[in-house]
Amino acid sequence: MKVSGFPSIHLLLLLLLVFHVSWWVSSSSPQDDHLSFIQCLKLNSDTHFPISTHLYNPEDASYSSVLEASIRNLRFNESFTPKPRLIIAAAHESHVQAAILCGKKHSLEMRIRSGGHDYEGSSYVSYVPFFILDLLNLRSIEVNINEGTAWVQAGATLGELYYAIANKSKVHGFPAGMCPTVGVGGHFGGGGFGNMMRKYGLSIDNIIDASIVDVHGRILGREFMGEDLFWAITGGSAASFGVVLAYKIKLVPVPQNVTVFQLAKTGEDNILESVHRYLEIADGFDRDLFLHMILDVANRGDDQEKKNKTIRAKYLGFFLGGSERLISLMNVSFPELGLKKKIARRTPSKLYHSKMKSDYLQKSIPKEGLKLIFKRMVALEAPYMFFFHYGGKMSEIPPKAKPFPHRAGNIANIMYGTDWIEQGFEADEYYSDLTRKLHDSMTPFVSKLPRQAYLNFKDFDLGVNYHGVNSYLQGKGYGDKYFKENFDRLVDIKSRVDPENYFKNEQSIPVPPFPKEGKLNKVTVSAI
Repeated sequence: MKVSGFPSIHLLLLLLLVFHVSWWVSSSSPQDDHLSFIQCLKLNSDTHFPISTHLYNPEDASYSSVLEASIRNLRFNESFTPKPRLIIAAAHESHVQAAILCGKKHSLEMRIRSGGHDYEGSSYVSYVPFFILDLLNLRSIEVNINEGTAWVQAGATLGELYYAIANKSKVHGFPAGMCPTVGVGGHFGGGGFGNMMRKYGLSIDNIIDASIVDVHGRILGREFMGEDLFWAITGGSAASFGVVLAYKIKLVPVPQNVTVFQLAKTGEDNILESVHRYLEIADGFDRDLFLHMILDVANRGDDQEKKNKTIRAKYLGFFLGGSERLISLMNVSFPELGLKKKIARRTPSKLYHSKMKSDYLQKSIPKEGLKLIFKRMVALEAPYMFFFHYGGKMSEIPPKAKPFPHRAGNIANIMYGTDWIEQGFEADEYYSDLTRKLHDSMTPFVSKLPRQAYLNFKDFDLGVNYHGVNSYLQGKGYGDKYFKENFDRLVDIKSRVDPENYFKNEQSIPVPPFPKEGKLNKVTVSAI
């Protein structure tokens, strides 16, 4: 195993943590400050819903289990991973208000966690003294079939949302992600795409209201927060602007029966033709079909010694309709796939250490380019690529309608990843670098100026923000890639709703060097 000569972003931040904590400990009494923080939380939350039973200190027996319950990437569950001074598992809106007010008062950084799928761990890891506001208890879902809407709290998971809708109706659904354990708050806050985006757009394109606690502890709905802030929290890194309590979503019609399928091809199955054909036509498929492709490396045939590697393409499909119509469509548009009717199996997912990156593909990759990519993947062995194809509704929504700008002009989103089970810095550096090498190999074929990326596939390689005098420029480094021309509008909104930049993380929306004066259109204060 080779280790890169350059320290990782997380190692540099860890060194910063050691320095910062040393200063912090020497300038005050940690125990006194901690007790004062706890007392502040109790004084500023509703006495009818005591917050004390929802606080977890490092000394508590249940602290580790609560912390680890929503950690989906073992890369951020190492012995050297910085741990929060406190976990607030909020069970009432007043707990969220108190967390914000007391976090500001005591200069403690707050990390907001719903499902814990943040690919860089920034929803539950910080390199300065911090606490976690965990929303896992705020997970109620109220479905109104007559109105065709639902209110879903930010701590609910996508699986819970789908289940709640299905319990009320067999012909309603909602366009969101494919992983059932993803938290609603983070998913909607960054855009939210999934199986029905080609038919109905992203999750954020189907959100009609929200409830947020702002930096002053006020609970605001869409009417009182104003359209700018509502626009920002639907895809523009919502945790940069406040704590979203809940979203009101618009349900969409779906057929009572849908079809899913999965099949795989290797080099022996004319993989070059099928992959090239997929990239040529996928964005033009019937919009009832979402077909994503995974490229990875597998053993050739019955190679027991695992020395003879080959490229593999896996196709996973979701179709809004029956299997007969699906097969008929595929036989016409994509006969190279050889789709046939069969019974599918499901296996539970496992937790790994993972490093992810993302890209946007704007035109097909020529066959000679694919051959080079296949060769590179076989040499690297571990990294894989997911292709999520666009087209349909995604091409019809203007890039400025929501902060998420990656609409027309893109034929697919690409996610790169490497998973591993070994622990430690060396393993992190080695395997993370494999993802970076595959990403580098794709440079000639993907978007440019900027090379676009998807916020929900967060990637610290694009830059991190230390929130000092260069905060805006540091933010622009990753912000232009995530939001393109929408970044400066997000910065302007941030400067008006959180001018002191309390809501921050390594890739949050920064405030400009000279914040503008501004205020919300209306305000309402919830009694505490």
